[in-house]
Amino acid sequence: MSRGTVVAAEMTDGTGSARARQRFLAEQPLGPGQVRDTIMASWQRSRQWNVAAGRIDPCYVRDPGLGTPLTRSALPVLQSLLGEGLEDWPVSVILADAGGVVLSRLTGDHDLERHLDSIGLAPGFSCAEKSVGTNGIGTALESGRAAHVFGHEHYVGQLAGLACAALPIRHPVSGLTVGALGLTCWRQDAGRLLIALARSIAGQVTQALLTHSSAQEFQLLRDYRRACRHSGGIIVALTDNIVMMNDCARGVLEPGDQAALLGHAARALADSHRGSVDAALPTGTTARMYCRPLPGQDQRRSAGGVVHVKLIEPAGQLAAGTGSRPRRLVPGLVGSGPLWLRSCDRVDAAMAAGRWLVLEGEPGAGRLALLRAVHRRRNPAGPFHVLDAGDASGHDWLSAPGDLPGAGGSLVIRHPDRLSAPRLRALRTALEQTLAAGPQKALWAAVTVSQGPVSGDVAGLLQLFPGTVELPPLRHHIEDLHELVPFFLSKLSQHGPLACSPEAMQLLLRTSWPGNTEQLWQVLRRIVHHRRTGTIQPADLPPECLTVSRRLLGPLESMQRDAIVQSLLDYHGNKVKTAESLGMSRATIYRKIHQYGIITPAS
Repeated sequence: MSRGTVVAAEMTDGTGSARARQRFLAEQPLGPGQVRDTIMASWQRSRQWNVAAGRIDPCYVRDPGLGTPLTRSALPVLQSLLGEGLEDWPVSVILADAGGVVLSRLTGDHDLERHLDSIGLAPGFSCAEKSVGTNGIGTALESGRAAHVFGHEHYVGQLAGLACAALPIRHPVSGLTVGALGLTCWRQDAGRLLIALARSIAGQVTQALLTHSSAQEFQLLRDYRRACRHSGGIIVALTDNIVMMNDCARGVLEPGDQAALLGHAARALADSHRGSVDAALPTGTTARMYCRPLPGQDQRRSAGGVVHVKLIEPAGQLAAGTGSRPRRLVPGLVGSGPLWLRSCDRVDAAMAAGRWLVLEGEPGAGRLALLRAVHRRRNPAGPFHVLDAGDASGHDWLSAPGDLPGAGGSLVIRHPDRLSAPRLRALRTALEQTLAAGPQKALWAAVTVSQGPVSGDVAGLLQLFPGTVELPPLRHHIEDLHELVPFFLSKLSQHGPLACSPEAMQLLLRTSWPGNTEQLWQVLRRIVHHRRTGTIQPADLPPECLTVSRRLLGPLESMQRDAIVQSLLDYHGNKVKTAESLGMSRATIYRKIHQYGIITPAS
């Protein structure tokens, strides 16, 4: 059954979607074509968010802000529609921000308006999927594309009498999603034109945003792109309404330093500084800013421009016996555990002295991230090259041994044990020639290896690297989770502040993290997928965070562990009911709980 056929059937009677919804809520299997893929994905997200399927629970978030560029551009467009005959049609035009909070609602039918008030589809209330389940605006924001939801395709049964179509609105300059535009009407009044009309109105709002975007903003975007193409290091660009940062700025600076840098840059631009300006950042690093204000600015116009930033070390920071040094040595890295800081210091000192080194550690421990951060600190304008043996077969990067990439910068060699013996010999020859070239080559090199013995050919290669630094696994500096979790959440969350509750943090601290910081990143990434703002609770954590296994499980083991954890949660820790639901004996369920190190919730 095609998507158009499913939509047409739902608009006529909705019985197919009603039956499919009941089967989904009863956790019964659905055949192919019974529900559109977008609706099924939204239903699954709604279930994960524990949205009540029976009755909507309106969630008032805040007073809608009407002074934003979105509302200033959109409201005149929407109000003009009411004057062009839309007030005679029982439809409501709804504008929401990027987080799903309703900013404005214009309705031409009194009965429809009263009904929308009763279900909380009103300014200040949230229509995000995590609040009200599958709906036009929430699903459009979640999927990033047009969404139409008819009748019983809504996850909450109280919305079954409505139909809605919505599209995300993206800023024409920055490309970021700034909100969504939705049309809602009674289900019996819905038609295919509802989707076309929503698309037309969203296009008018985007055009209005483009019209209201000043020439200054376009000039800023051009200057920023030019700076990113032709310059290295940290680059930021800002006006009163726009802030842009390149990847280097986001990678090197932690959130506190980013906020402080932007404040210093805004003040420097407002004062029309054109030379260098030094500013102290919260972590102890000094930022030297080179400001380029937008051309043609005067005091009557808002300040803006492009700022190049170089991080410099405060005088005396490394002098022995001169008091306490900053919490962390390398900008862009998080953690204050003694073992972690000692490794960071040793790598930083090796690069400062030009000594090649071997960085040893478990997969996912952050070896490449540490080397990249040290490079950005010591040589931000120089190239940073990675030769990964896993990619070596796809391109002959050893065809010219005397011309290794990375001259004047840094070279990191990963997974040398995966190279064949001839390639290892060619690589060693190239590195020996680089060393023989002397200081003028100005190449700093490091090789990353896992712990354990190495083959003879790899051992021969490592002889060119006189020092070895061991990077500790995450479980050996587990206290750094207090810094790593908020740092990663600030990078992952795009919809608002997201914090970790003490109860959830306690479970994260009890996890052994055999995949190290990479595993932590992936776990938080999955959590942010269904919990975008607010506070992460224990129920938001995946099953692997409810175990204390010290090894990475295989795919089948992971599936079995996840099923046991989910059943334990469903039955509030009751092992007997869990065993019955999974078709296991009591002895088996107890053995599996012990085998996987599952932390059972209290009954």
